[in-house]
Amino acid sequence: MRIALYIWQKVDALELTLVPEFCTEDPNSRKAAECATTFTNTLPVCGKPVKKEEIFVAVKTCKRFHKDRIPVVKQTWEKNAVHLEYYSDYADPAIPTIDLGVPNVERGHCGKTFAILERFLKSDLIQAQWLVVVDDDTLISLPRLQKLLSCYDCNEPIFLGERYGYGLGSRGYSYITGGGGMVFSRAAVKEFIGSKCRCYSNDAPDDMVLGMCASGLGISVTHSPLFHQ
Repeated sequence: MRIALYIWQKVDALELTLVPEFCTEDPNSRKAAECATTFTNTLPVCGKPVKKEEIFVAVKTCKRFHKDRIPVVKQTWEKNAVHLEYYSDYADPAIPTIDLGVPNVERGHCGKTFAILERFLKSDLIQAQWLVVVDDDTLISLPRLQKLLSCYDCNEPIFLGERYGYGLGSRGYSYITGGGGMVFSRAAVKEFIGSKCRCYSNDAPDDMVLGMCASGLGISVTHSPLFHQ
């Protein structure tokens, strides 16, 4: 929507051209036969949903967004989480938030994400088998995620979400884009933290650094069309 408005305002009121072959139809529907693109939003059925107690949710935020973004999370999907913590650059007991000792940066947030991975692995209070790292403006359905995770083995190094690529034509790598949520099995977190792979700066792009790490460690970056940046 934003890019359409930009084009309309900046490019002499250029109108967009409708191409009906670009569809969001279910690939199994009749209409899909005429589509150049399709979209699947059905959940795979692999067994019983993962118990909500096995999922730990880490929400990245900062003091600047405590009053406008966090209330939206609390009023929507937070109620479906058994284990959830907010990580900020400021400890606010009213939310509450946890200060990881990593200063806030305008972009990247690699330092904060790696601090979350370390806390998940080393804290005696966190026994869940799955870690979900999201931004404070990410909307996610935890019941649907419970069903999806039934298709994966938490004892394997799973790194799941919406896969992007960087320089794939010339020794590049895939990565899970952070805006749609990044899902790690405990086994994957152990491999990330147990390796020498770390942020080259606190404001490095966390998702891309993790993609580089995964590539070096031989951890598959698993794409699911059910996550959206």
